[in-house]
Amino acid sequence: MSRMDEQPPADHPAVRVIAMPADTNPYGDIFGGWLMSLMDSAAGSVAARHSHGRAVTIAVEGMTFLRPVVVGDEVSVFATLKSVGRTSMKIDVEAWRRARHDDRSYRVTRATFTFVAIGEDRQPRSVPPLADQD
Repeated sequence: MSRMDEQPPADHPAVRVIAMPADTNPYGDIFGGWLMSLMDSAAGSVAARHSHGRAVTIAVEGMTFLRPVVVGDEVSVFATLKSVGRTSMKIDVEAWRRARHDDRSYRVTRATFTFVAIGEDRQPRSVPPLADQD
Protein backbone atom coordinates (compact mmCIF):
# COMPACT_ATOMS: atom_id res chain seq x y z
CA MET A 1 0.00 0.00 0.00
CA SER A 2 1.41 3.39 -0.92
CA ARG A 3 1.47 6.31 1.49
CA MET A 4 -1.42 7.87 -0.41
CA ASP A 5 -3.57 4.75 0.18
CA GLU A 6 -2.93 4.56 3.91
CA GLN A 7 -5.85 4.78 6.29
CA PRO A 8 -5.69 5.75 9.95
CA PRO A 9 -6.34 2.98 12.48
CA ALA A 10 -9.98 2.05 12.98
CA ASP A 11 -9.68 2.48 16.77
CA HIS A 12 -10.53 5.74 18.50
CA PRO A 13 -7.54 8.04 18.92
CA ALA A 14 -5.99 8.34 22.37
CA VAL A 15 -5.53 12.09 21.75
CA ARG A 16 -7.16 14.46 19.26
CA VAL A 17 -6.36 18.18 19.10
CA ILE A 18 -6.34 21.12 16.71
CA ALA A 19 -2.90 22.61 15.94
CA MET A 20 -2.98 26.24 17.07
CA PRO A 21 -0.73 29.26 16.41
CA ALA A 22 0.79 28.92 19.91
CA ASP A 23 2.19 25.52 18.82
CA THR A 24 4.42 27.05 16.12
CA ASN A 25 8.00 28.22 15.81
CA PRO A 26 8.89 31.77 14.61
CA TYR A 27 8.40 30.62 10.99
CA GLY A 28 4.82 29.51 11.61
CA ASP A 29 5.56 25.77 11.42
CA ILE A 30 4.26 23.35 14.05
CA PHE A 31 7.07 22.25 16.39
CA GLY A 32 8.08 18.60 16.10
CA GLY A 33 8.44 18.61 19.88
CA TRP A 34 4.79 19.59 20.25
CA LEU A 35 3.79 16.58 18.18
CA MET A 36 6.16 14.32 20.10
CA SER A 37 4.65 15.49 23.40
CA LEU A 38 1.16 14.54 22.15
CA MET A 39 2.47 11.11 21.20
CA ASP A 40 4.13 10.71 24.61
CA SER A 41 0.87 11.68 26.33
CA ALA A 42 -1.09 9.14 24.28
CA ALA A 43 1.43 6.37 24.99
CA GLY A 44 1.54 7.37 28.67
CA SER A 45 -2.21 7.01 28.93
CA VAL A 46 -2.03 3.46 27.53
CA ALA A 47 0.90 2.60 29.83
CA ALA A 48 -0.81 3.95 32.95
CA ARG A 49 -4.05 2.13 32.16
CA HIS A 50 -2.27 -1.19 31.55
CA SER A 51 0.07 -0.93 34.53
CA HIS A 52 -2.65 0.43 36.86
CA GLY A 53 -0.45 3.28 37.99
CA ARG A 54 2.44 5.54 37.23
CA ALA A 55 4.65 4.79 34.23
CA VAL A 56 7.51 6.82 32.79
CA THR A 57 8.97 7.14 29.29
CA ILE A 58 12.42 5.59 28.98
CA ALA A 59 12.89 5.43 25.19
CA VAL A 60 11.46 6.51 21.85
CA GLU A 61 12.46 4.54 18.76
CA GLY A 62 12.09 5.23 15.06
CA MET A 63 10.48 8.64 14.83
CA THR A 64 10.64 10.10 11.32
CA PHE A 65 8.50 13.05 10.27
CA LEU A 66 6.76 12.24 6.97
CA ARG A 67 4.58 15.33 6.52
CA PRO A 68 4.18 18.73 8.14
CA VAL A 69 1.33 19.71 10.42
CA VAL A 70 -0.04 23.22 9.90
CA VAL A 71 -2.14 25.53 12.04
CA GLY A 72 -5.77 24.43 11.94
CA ASP A 73 -5.04 20.75 11.24
CA GLU A 74 -6.81 18.18 13.38
CA VAL A 75 -4.14 15.87 14.80
CA SER A 76 -5.19 12.39 15.92
CA VAL A 77 -2.77 10.19 17.84
CA PHE A 78 -3.33 6.44 18.05
CA ALA A 79 -1.50 4.29 20.62
CA THR A 80 -1.46 0.49 20.86
CA LEU A 81 0.21 -1.65 23.51
CA LYS A 82 2.39 -4.11 21.58
CA SER A 83 4.48 -5.97 24.17
CA VAL A 84 5.06 -6.20 27.89
CA GLY A 85 8.12 -7.21 29.87
CA ARG A 86 8.42 -7.65 33.62
CA THR A 87 8.29 -3.88 34.30
CA SER A 88 8.22 -2.35 30.81
CA MET A 89 5.72 -1.79 28.02
CA LYS A 90 6.27 -1.05 24.32
CA ILE A 91 3.59 1.08 22.72
CA ASP A 92 3.28 1.76 19.00
CA VAL A 93 2.12 5.32 18.35
CA GLU A 94 0.99 6.97 15.11
CA ALA A 95 0.09 10.62 14.52
CA TRP A 96 -2.25 11.57 11.67
CA ARG A 97 -3.30 14.98 10.37
CA ARG A 98 -6.49 16.07 8.67
CA ALA A 99 -6.93 19.51 7.18
CA ARG A 100 -9.80 21.33 8.82
CA HIS A 101 -12.11 21.20 5.78
CA ASP A 102 -11.07 17.85 4.32
CA ASP A 103 -12.05 14.23 4.93
CA ARG A 104 -8.67 12.72 4.05
CA SER A 105 -6.13 11.92 6.77
CA TYR A 106 -2.38 11.55 6.35
CA ARG A 107 0.16 9.86 8.59
CA VAL A 108 2.60 12.41 9.98
CA THR A 109 4.87 10.12 11.99
CA ARG A 110 5.06 6.93 13.99
CA ALA A 111 7.32 5.66 16.75
CA THR A 112 7.59 3.03 19.45
CA PHE A 113 7.60 4.37 23.00
CA THR A 114 8.94 2.29 25.88
CA PHE A 115 7.58 2.93 29.37
CA VAL A 116 8.53 1.47 32.75
CA ALA A 117 5.98 1.21 35.53
CA ILE A 118 7.19 2.71 38.79
CA GLY A 119 5.89 2.66 42.34
CA GLU A 120 5.60 5.36 44.98
CA ASP A 121 9.32 4.83 45.68
CA ARG A 122 10.05 5.66 42.01
CA GLN A 123 11.49 2.17 41.53
CA PRO A 124 10.36 -0.21 38.74
CA ARG A 125 7.38 -2.41 39.57
CA SER A 126 5.84 -5.41 37.84
CA VAL A 127 3.11 -5.01 35.24
CA PRO A 128 0.46 -7.51 34.16
CA PRO A 129 1.19 -9.52 30.99
CA LEU A 130 -0.67 -8.92 27.76
CA ALA A 131 -3.73 -11.13 27.48
CA ASP A 132 -2.22 -12.96 24.47
CA GLN A 133 1.23 -13.31 26.13
CA ASP A 134 -0.01 -15.63 28.90
